[in-house]
Amino acid sequence: MTNQEAKKRIAKLTEAVNTLRYRYHVLDDPAVTDEIYDSLTAELLELEAKYPQFKLPNSPTQRVGGAALEKFEKVRHEARMLSLNDAFSRDDLAAWEERIKKILPASPAGGPEAKFDYFCEVKFDGLAVSLRYKKGNLTVAATRGDGLVGENVTENIKTIQSVPLSLSVNKDIEVRGEVVMTKRVWEELNKQQAKAGKPLYANTRNAAAGSIRQLDSKVTANRKLQFYAYDLVTDLGQETHEEVHKKIKGLGFRVSSYEKHTKNLEEVFEFYNHIEKLRDKLPFGIDGIVVSVNNLELFKRLGVVGKAPRGIIAFKFAPEQATTIVEDIALQVGRTGKLTPIAHLRPVFVGGTTVSRATLHNEDEIKRLDVRIGDTVVIQRAGDVIPDVVEVLPKLRTGKEKKFSMPKVCPVCREPVVSRFIGSKQEQSVDYFCVNDKCPTKNLRYMEYFVSAFDIYTIGPKILQRFKDEGLISDVVDLFYLKKEDIQSLERFGEKSAENIIRSIQAHKKITLPKFIYALGITHVGEETAFDLAQRFGSIHKLTDATKEEINAIPNIGEIVAASVYDWMQSKRNRQFVERLLKAGVEVEQVKVHKTALTGKSIVVTGSLESLSREQAKEAVREAGGDWALSVSKNTDYVVVGENPGSKADKAQKLRVKILSEDQFLKLLGK
Repeated sequence: MTNQEAKKRIAKLTEAVNTLRYRYHVLDDPAVTDEIYDSLTAELLELEAKYPQFKLPNSPTQRVGGAALEKFEKVRHEARMLSLNDAFSRDDLAAWEERIKKILPASPAGGPEAKFDYFCEVKFDGLAVSLRYKKGNLTVAATRGDGLVGENVTENIKTIQSVPLSLSVNKDIEVRGEVVMTKRVWEELNKQQAKAGKPLYANTRNAAAGSIRQLDSKVTANRKLQFYAYDLVTDLGQETHEEVHKKIKGLGFRVSSYEKHTKNLEEVFEFYNHIEKLRDKLPFGIDGIVVSVNNLELFKRLGVVGKAPRGIIAFKFAPEQATTIVEDIALQVGRTGKLTPIAHLRPVFVGGTTVSRATLHNEDEIKRLDVRIGDTVVIQRAGDVIPDVVEVLPKLRTGKEKKFSMPKVCPVCREPVVSRFIGSKQEQSVDYFCVNDKCPTKNLRYMEYFVSAFDIYTIGPKILQRFKDEGLISDVVDLFYLKKEDIQSLERFGEKSAENIIRSIQAHKKITLPKFIYALGITHVGEETAFDLAQRFGSIHKLTDATKEEINAIPNIGEIVAASVYDWMQSKRNRQFVERLLKAGVEVEQVKVHKTALTGKSIVVTGSLESLSREQAKEAVREAGGDWALSVSKNTDYVVVGENPGSKADKAQKLRVKILSEDQFLKLLGK
């Protein structure tokens, strides 16, 4: 290859890989498989090593990380990086609006008739960074620091795939945004940290900040960070904050899709409520929304107070962590008989409500935390679930704290408890169970679970307890034999309420097979697993007669779940329970099992398919009863080869796994 040919090839490869990077990491729309991307990058690396004089400033090979630094240099920001003031309630936000309206007239022209409008976006829980481009090329990336001076983290930022190394415009431009780590990457990172005996990162924000501040950029490159742009310092003719987002997106930056132009505070509150509901489902951490005065002229005229602009505010979610005192540790008996230690806390406001209890899960968790009665602890609440104790503050101990031990008998029925190993061989823990079939609390908890699974909402915990106390029921089967006269004779139960309860029970006698399996309360069987079991066997009797191997062969069901289902079904008492339910009039709708040529088969797809996207192919395989796999092994049944297949096709040939063309694959799908 001549110098001229090498120069052209390097330029072409640089452009191609950068385009693929943009589609994958910014647009979430990969054009080719990972194998193709890796192959093109490998060729570019090889050519740049042979012809370093032709390496371009925006080469994607810079993202692998360079030589380690001794320390970070200080960088003075050309425009101050300001922080935000916080609001925690509607009243706080309304007070903010009142303040800014007093400072300025309601419209840019000074007229009284116009009103402020706002731009809302999610508030990322990451690290704020400023990116400076000289004539379109990235030259400096710096952290916020004290707002005036930050640290030069350019080499580390270059490793982030969603950061463009060059822009389509030949201008000096400054863009600001947030470096974030997804929840999934954070969890994997903490597993690696634990294996290496290193400290764990408390949250995604700490993990992102720690990753950016690595002196060795190769470490940062392995952390799979992302960058979301949210501000444009340079004047490119934008007049609103909404236009800012459109322009930085047009420059090639990734911008959050969770944003909205709002006309007033009522619409701001609607956006806030919408995002709060989505919060736990988002791939990244957020701690609220950011509300900006949309008109940039108004925004500038409002100015700055302290270290924060007046025209923007962070509307934060209720705090999810707080400290409190463990006043006692008690045991809760669940529907399976499991004894769960519960910390009784000095009441504290966290996650938008006052809480007085937190789960300690099991004995292993108590030992890991070394939590004692009287300890000061950090509790964390997410959504509506019972809070967790996440940390003990031993420096605040007085010496009067008491250690807790799991009991040898059930705290309710006083019968002996047994310990069982739970989880995989790699991550086992010990749980304690009351195995007394007549334990009153255990039975009551199961009844509550059962009526909820059957959607019998007229019967709550208090009514179940009353029915038990009055001798009307001993287990859930008795519910289906109740008559109106049995209930209306009870104090505080009239004829109408009795009719409503009986009508609700009778209306819910007919139930789908997945819901019925779920209602049985088999350990490790949630709604998804119940659905998989129903789809595979079609009826409760076929599931009852299934072998452990047949259950284990179902995709997404492992050995532990299979053993739990099999053992439950083999119990004479449980079989009799199912038959008693059916005899009491419960009708279980069978599932028509649609068997195809792919049912129970493991499928791997490599290369691009013309007729189906990767997601569509995955959905089609699962609908056909197949198992969508990501890697080829001796257990793979078929490898579907599309255009430009990667190394998976070669591995399939070596392992003698059957290879299908796209047409053959579609035929098996029945398309």
